[in-house]
Amino acid sequence: MKLYALSGDPAKPCYVLSYKGLMIMLDCGLSISSVLNFLPLPLVQSPKFQCLPNWNCRDSEIQLEDGEIKECCGCAFVNSAPEFVPPLEKLIDFSEIDVILISNYTNMLALPYITEGTGFCGEVYATEPTLQIGRFFLEELVEYIEASPKESTARMWKEIQHQLPMPLNDVFKPKNWRHLFSMDAVNKSLARVRMTGYDQKLDIFGALQVTPISSGFCLGSSNWTIVSGQEKISYISGSSTLTTHPRPINQTALKYSDVVIMTGLTQAPHVNPDAMLGELCMNVMMTLRNGGSVLIPCYPSGVVYDLFECLSVSLDNQGFTQIPMFFISPVADSSLAYSNILAEWLSTSKQNKVYIPDEPFPHASLVKNAKLKHFKHIDSEGFSTEFRQPCVVFCGHPSLRFGDAVHFVELWGSNPLHTIIFTEPDFPHMQALAPYQPLAIKTVYCPIETSLNFQQANKLIKELKPGVLVIPENYTQPPAIAPQKLDLVIDPIPDKMIIKFKRGEVIKLPLKRKRGRVYLNPKMAKTICPQEVQPGVTVSTVTGVLQVKDNIHDLLPLEPTKEELADEHKSKPAGPPQPYSQLRTVRYEWGTLDINLLLKKLAQDGFTDLKVEQGSADEVTLLLPSEDTVIKVSEKSTDIVCGGKQSLRLKLRDLLLQCVQSF
Repeated sequence: MKLYALSGDPAKPCYVLSYKGLMIMLDCGLSISSVLNFLPLPLVQSPKFQCLPNWNCRDSEIQLEDGEIKECCGCAFVNSAPEFVPPLEKLIDFSEIDVILISNYTNMLALPYITEGTGFCGEVYATEPTLQIGRFFLEELVEYIEASPKESTARMWKEIQHQLPMPLNDVFKPKNWRHLFSMDAVNKSLARVRMTGYDQKLDIFGALQVTPISSGFCLGSSNWTIVSGQEKISYISGSSTLTTHPRPINQTALKYSDVVIMTGLTQAPHVNPDAMLGELCMNVMMTLRNGGSVLIPCYPSGVVYDLFECLSVSLDNQGFTQIPMFFISPVADSSLAYSNILAEWLSTSKQNKVYIPDEPFPHASLVKNAKLKHFKHIDSEGFSTEFRQPCVVFCGHPSLRFGDAVHFVELWGSNPLHTIIFTEPDFPHMQALAPYQPLAIKTVYCPIETSLNFQQANKLIKELKPGVLVIPENYTQPPAIAPQKLDLVIDPIPDKMIIKFKRGEVIKLPLKRKRGRVYLNPKMAKTICPQEVQPGVTVSTVTGVLQVKDNIHDLLPLEPTKEELADEHKSKPAGPPQPYSQLRTVRYEWGTLDINLLLKKLAQDGFTDLKVEQGSADEVTLLLPSEDTVIKVSEKSTDIVCGGKQSLRLKLRDLLLQCVQSF
């Protein structure tokens, strides 16, 4: 078994598991942090960004396109359409992927890069909320980029990266970055997804059985178990033991796995999400008391549902019942409507509201009472009429590089009465604000991340008792945001192996197949006559044909040839027919192959150009150049590679069988 690491960001994982001849992709996360190196895309031309000075290379021989690189407060930005970091392509051919397992909607944004234009013809599995909310994320992202197209594309800067100022001279392999896909590619890729439910066992070509298990992180999020015979692998990505709106994590199904691959831990391990939620509400109330408004850059689903609920209660308690909240997103109406019809994917307390009946989320009543107003864009019909200040605005994108958030930062950035609160930990907030500087608006960083922290992850690992733990290398050292906190790591497990990996590596996992399941044909079962060899132990020889089809092993009765039936009829014309196993002499081969005897028999049969290569201690390779054939002999297997010559392969097989012991 091998693991290919196609992503360097544990929060946006993409790995490929090679097992039993199958290539299984685990998630297809898209790293969006690269967009921070680009100038924002305003909805209308911005005098501020147009007036930023150009950066020019000191080397007169290097000529960049006019305005390709802009400078702002000591930082350089690319003046072009933003580019993204897709999963690593050179490590594996995407057309060879057999199946993609998606754990949650935040880890599927690279799907169009993988399935479209690559020859991919495998299966994609995800839960219904993962598919639908993932569609919201992708549609919003594409609409944001297409709403503000750039006239030209900057390319030359990647050729002189080492000469550029900070932070561009420090970015990782920008030549691998790609522009965003089209809406057509999004629709085609999502059409490939097959929806599944929690605990539904899915057969993968007869070789494996995969099952999505509730992970407790977000609506429809799942961990996956991969079972083959006696072996079990668990993939844990984006899990939570906190009590929020999704269905709780199912730990029982993950216990006693041979291998556990764990990723998607919190990006803000140094803070408590409940404390951050309280701090957010406090800062919102302070800003409103001073007559200012609040901007909260957000995604169209997820934590924003909890923010609506908590913030509406705080506004009522503090006497701000008339303060409006605005939710602005191209998919705002779809997201709000869809979240209230997902009862089976919610926590028990949310499910119980459905049977009262009542909406599981309060934002439905907030919309009815005009406390929460939602619009597709700031130029949507009715927005200018409804908009009034002070207010609280939720809109995208959290990177502040595109979307309606760009307009509000420019609108409110020079006023110290207003506040911008960052809740998404995907982007360092100071880097997000860098191209807008200087700013007077108050900035608050309240990352609300509900996925497992290191303390919770270590506790979960102890309870699951895995045979081998596989984790990103980042989890073995304190995070960059808190390098002094040595407890923010995955602890060693006594008497257990921990394997770490990083982007671009191929890791061999110590999982060996112990047993395989073979289905015995009923006719053969009737002929078995067990013999007791010692008290409580009976054995029997079995002779048949092992048929392997779609990774299912069937042991079938031997069928006689026409010639053998004719010979039997001539020698014994009368009497009832006998089982075929009694009609012919059956040889049972066993033991190790006698190499010297094989070489002698090959020479006697006319293979005179034979070459012998000694590999490792128990491996020998025999080359037959004239026949374009290779025979590889090891302690546990013998392989004949002869370019499709079936008659030659059978001839060599018969010679091989003469060189082992038999009875």
